Amino acid sequence: MANNDHAFAGVDIGSLAAKSIVVSNGSIVGQSLIRTSINTEESGLIALHKAIDSAKLSQKDLEFIVATGYGRVSAPYANKTITEITCHGRGAYYLHPNTRTIIDMGGQDCKAIRLDKDGTVIDFVMNDKCAAGTGRFLEVMANVFKVKLEDLGPLALSAKEIVPMSSTCTVFAESETISLLARGEKPENIIKGLHYAISNRVAGMLSRIGIENDVFFSGGVAKNVGMKAALEEVLEAKIVAPNFDPQLVGALGAAILAQDYSLKEA
Repeated sequence: MANNDHAFAGVDIGSLAAKSIVVSNGSIVGQSLIRTSINTEESGLIALHKAIDSAKLSQKDLEFIVATGYGRVSAPYANKTITEITCHGRGAYYLHPNTRTIIDMGGQDCKAIRLDKDGTVIDFVMNDKCAAGTGRFLEVMANVFKVKLEDLGPLALSAKEIVPMSSTCTVFAESETISLLARGEKPENIIKGLHYAISNRVAGMLSRIGIENDVFFSGGVAKNVGMKAALEEVLEAKIVAPNFDPQLVGALGAAILAQDYSLKEA
């Protein structure tokens, strides 16, 4: 690394995946995404080292590291820990400065976040007590339909009609889906109904903090094209989907904040 280069890292240790981003001089130079193991400290460190390797740097080149996510308390290598709400806000704002509302749907929780014009979090609401609207919920439903998780979105888009779902509780939705299939309903129509049920739940969350354009969609579920389409219709809003892995938004925000904090302490 050149003498005038400065590198900073963010590590986002989530329930299902550990992610890391390395930035240098304001640009992304390295990144990684791995499955979180039972050892969250080890997972975060492995993700960090993979991101450092992809940037062709070493850990000693990093001036500051910020850890976020539910496993951030298990990151002794970090200079600072910051909540995922703040990090997702910073990452979304970096990618799309017109972002005012964020929908983040991760492996085990769903968040709705409001930002001001400067990218500062002004309000948020979080659903972390129920799997509805999360990657885990969709994984369970994909198993019910015996399809790959990544196939749910395209199947929802192929549906000719929506079969309404009365529950987004994982246990009840699974039972209801089995009953609907036994009744002869087409799988793609049920899948579309699931996406709309989740979208209505998200709309309820957003009603508590308000929604303002532009709306940014992050988290692993943001890769689901059917979910994006359902949210746009239910919310009557255009959802921004930058050309960036939505699972890495929190790690990116952590890296940008690492850069900010390092400059403050300089």
